[in-house]
Amino acid sequence: MPALPTKLPNTGTTIFTVMSALAAEHGAVNLGQGFPDFAADPALLQAVTAAMAAGHNQYPPMTGVPALRQAVAGNLNARHGSAYDADRDVTITAGGTQGLFTALQCCVGVGDEVLIIEPAYDSYDPAIRLAGAVPVGVPTTADYRIDWSAVRAALTPRTRALVLNTPHNPSGRIATADDLRELERLAGQHDLFVISDEVYEHMVFDGAAHESVARHPALRERSFLVGSFGKTFHVTGWKVGFVAAPPALSAAFRRLHQYTVFTVHTPTQHALAAYLADPAPWAGLSGFYQAKRDAFRAALAATPLKLLPCEGTYFQTVDYSAVSDLPELDFAKWLTTEIGVAAIPLSVFYQQPQQRGHVRFCFAKRDETLAEAARRLARLG
Repeated sequence: MPALPTKLPNTGTTIFTVMSALAAEHGAVNLGQGFPDFAADPALLQAVTAAMAAGHNQYPPMTGVPALRQAVAGNLNARHGSAYDADRDVTITAGGTQGLFTALQCCVGVGDEVLIIEPAYDSYDPAIRLAGAVPVGVPTTADYRIDWSAVRAALTPRTRALVLNTPHNPSGRIATADDLRELERLAGQHDLFVISDEVYEHMVFDGAAHESVARHPALRERSFLVGSFGKTFHVTGWKVGFVAAPPALSAAFRRLHQYTVFTVHTPTQHALAAYLADPAPWAGLSGFYQAKRDAFRAALAATPLKLLPCEGTYFQTVDYSAVSDLPELDFAKWLTTEIGVAAIPLSVFYQQPQQRGHVRFCFAKRDETLAEAARRLARLG
């Protein structure tokens, strides 16, 4: 047998798979991997069945079902004052991860550098490396804000792109209007592409606005905006998302998209298009998850865990230093096996693992699931 080459020699099984398997083995409440344990709206599920029955079972257009692209463009334009064209600027993807991957493949190459704000979602680094480029981690401030002085210090003549993630996984922070203005200045000054991971765009709390690249014209013109229907409508296993970008960027994106996944599950696209005719499902999503956040934080207030700010997403980061001095991965495994609640260590979201005594819980769970997790975590006190 010939040796198998690998472009990712240092990449193993993702932490989400590891912790979910450990949770299943020990009967732990799984607050690690970011997926809901409750059902999607029955109307959405019925729409998929109706689409299949109506004969929508063959290849759709490579760029996506027109009605769904129109719904995406209409929503973005209404919310952000943008002018995305459904035909030229929106492509339906096999989830947000494929959108991120393909965007990076089409705008960076061998020897280019891509800035990622750390802690960073774990798919960014390998996607950059598979493009032949070099990921450059830029740490946030102590409270997980973007450190623009560190970003400026990391820029070199080889810097080609920056990956933005807001609302931010894993920290739960959101980018501000000032952050987007600073990014707009730097991207213009240094001629950078921006890959903007906005898959939690409908989960922003306490009356704050989601600051999208779509709101800033000069930034929009050099950005790939990535979204996810799976995150928004509690159907992560469907793996349907989108990328919005101006015509030149979309054309480059589609050249690669057509030879990777080509297109995305047809009846699901039709179902989503029909479902999006009523904006109510996502109009109330921030309030839905804010109620879960507030209840979960109230329950954890009785434990020694220190609650860090959660402004968006469905993740709550905690400081466990009052409980243990174990490294983060060891503590997450101990919490799973001994306390019966699975979490994700933030140390794995860095190129060089950091040990700050922080783990992340997912609160996209039924109320009874969160109550049981809180009951178990109360043992820490």
